[in-house]
Amino acid sequence: MDWKLHGRKHVYNGHFSVSKFELSHTRFSGGQTPVLSREVISRNDAVALVPYDPVADKVVLIEQFRIGAIREERPWLVEIVAGLLEEGEQPEEVALRESQEEIGCTASHLLKVGEFYTSPGGSTEWVHLYAGCVSISNVQETGGLEHEGEDIKVHIVNANDIPLMISTGEVRSAIAIIGLQWFVANREYLRTEWQN
Repeated sequence: MDWKLHGRKHVYNGHFSVSKFELSHTRFSGGQTPVLSREVISRNDAVALVPYDPVADKVVLIEQFRIGAIREERPWLVEIVAGLLEEGEQPEEVALRESQEEIGCTASHLLKVGEFYTSPGGSTEWVHLYAGCVSISNVQETGGLEHEGEDIKVHIVNANDIPLMISTGEVRSAIAIIGLQWFVANREYLRTEWQN
């Protein structure tokens, strides 16, 4: 399988960058596609973190306004800690920075969960996902950086409640769902590892 770039044009630069690609690629059935036109949203890699207190058996979630959710009556989404990787930073550094900025405490015992695309049909976004040990006694009620327009409400949730929050749609952001489903499957491992 192969693909060929016929042209690329930068069409927008704002909070995101958008480029228009002209390309063709090999078909599974043989031959080549005609030249296709596709727009792609480009952004820095993202880093996401599931903050967990293994002693209290609680997960720390955040809630904030999301422009992409304006199709809903209430576009505030329950999510996990996350932020963008800046030039020169390592993903672990971002996980620690965002933990401090968004929930008021620095995670310890970072565990790399995995990496994935969020929406490869139109975005280059690549996520580095972590779990991190926190103490809920250090968590603040609100967070975010005012100069970045962040306004974050912090929620401390019983670990037993996470599966229901996912199944009822209380959590509707893909990164959060992926992180929390991983947490549900690995909760006992984290409790054992992080309480010793």
